[in-house]
Amino acid sequence: MTDKPALPSDGDSILKLAARSMFDLFSSMAEGMMLVDRSGRVVWINDGYRRFLPALGFAHEEDFIGRPIEEVVPNTQMRHVLESGKPILIDLLTNKAGTFVVSRIPLRDDAGEVIGVLGMVLFDHPETTLQPLIGKFASLQRELDDARKALAEQRRAKYTFASFIGSSPAAIEVKRQARRAAQGDSTVLLLGETGTGKELLAHAIHAGSARANKPFVSVNLAALPETLLEAEFFGVAPGAFTGADRKGRDGRFKLADGGTLFLDEIGDMPLSLQAKLLRALQEQEIEPLGSTRMFKVDVRLVAATSRDLKSMIAEGTFREDLYYRLNVLQIRLPPLRERLTDLEALAESLLESIALRSGMPLRELTASALSALMSYAWPGNVRELRNTLEQAAMLTDHARLSAEDFAGLKGNDPVASSLAASVLRPLPQMIAELERRSIQSALEASKGNKVSAARMLGISRATLYEKLAGMK
Repeated sequence: MTDKPALPSDGDSILKLAARSMFDLFSSMAEGMMLVDRSGRVVWINDGYRRFLPALGFAHEEDFIGRPIEEVVPNTQMRHVLESGKPILIDLLTNKAGTFVVSRIPLRDDAGEVIGVLGMVLFDHPETTLQPLIGKFASLQRELDDARKALAEQRRAKYTFASFIGSSPAAIEVKRQARRAAQGDSTVLLLGETGTGKELLAHAIHAGSARANKPFVSVNLAALPETLLEAEFFGVAPGAFTGADRKGRDGRFKLADGGTLFLDEIGDMPLSLQAKLLRALQEQEIEPLGSTRMFKVDVRLVAATSRDLKSMIAEGTFREDLYYRLNVLQIRLPPLRERLTDLEALAESLLESIALRSGMPLRELTASALSALMSYAWPGNVRELRNTLEQAAMLTDHARLSAEDFAGLKGNDPVASSLAASVLRPLPQMIAELERRSIQSALEASKGNKVSAARMLGISRATLYEKLAGMK
């Protein structure tokens, strides 16, 4: 094996001449030049730079030379280049001497160690000399700022606690628990049937928390293919696989950093991904797909499901350790049939929303329509109620909706038949049924505490006992 031939002696001379020529060229082209040594002190300035000294507050060159660079040139990045060893070829520098286009280049010895930095003022008064470039940059910056604002709006909570409509005992208890959850930073698990408002409540918890000004990022696990879930959660490293973005892609955990991540339908998460989610929650760190590095994140998790997670644990389809990690604060959202006293307020709010979004006239409910609606079991809860109201509003020209408008919904025979049959029920029977459901809701919300239940219902404990005796 032969050694690499040495550079001819005249080659050394050529390199030295080239370096001198480049230095002289820079000096003649630049508006000013300076050198700092390995300790960050100014050791030399050229004639061009001396004209900036008075504006920087120095009457004499000897007062400037020998001082640490950050003491004599405000806002400079020379120290950063000295420590990182990486050049900053083009930058804007603004201080009391003006605004300048500058370049900073690290200087190295034969061993490759950084021994100083060369700083050059390429242009002064760039607001005039570089006006077309600066104008284009300013325009691009405005577009970027607008895009960031739009993205921030998308990731902001859409609902507050006021959006969760209801004054029934069950609704009041849910809001009380959710407000308490918003005050802390623990994981929240929302349980309830489909359409009960779990996502709305997740938004409200975020909006009422200390993280309200940070992102709210939502993931519906039931809506994403299993093959994409890991990338969606944890992101993709640059060039992780063929066809991957060479810049990489942030996952939902990264996007939610500092804010709240809402995992809807957590019961649909594949078993293979549950261990990685558990680690991310415990360690508050993620590993993007195709990466070998871990990244710290600060995320508050709110999860929701309409499935029975305990049964899934018994079946082996949901990890028990993940369940306990999620089930720190549990809030159960009652189905609509357990808080029918809220139905009228809900229907009015939904009708206003429907009119606003569709451009249709605002519809009102007659007494017969309200009776019909309150007699149905609502397996789809508030989501089904909205759908039913929207269909009725579209299929009639009347300003007021009656029971017949709902009984005629042929697209949903069980609903239509149930609503139609309810019109003929005696009013005392309906009132008694409503009272019984309200008492049951209050007892469930108070976990069987009759004193608390009576307080929620606004009646005395003795009256509650009388009504419970009549229900047996």
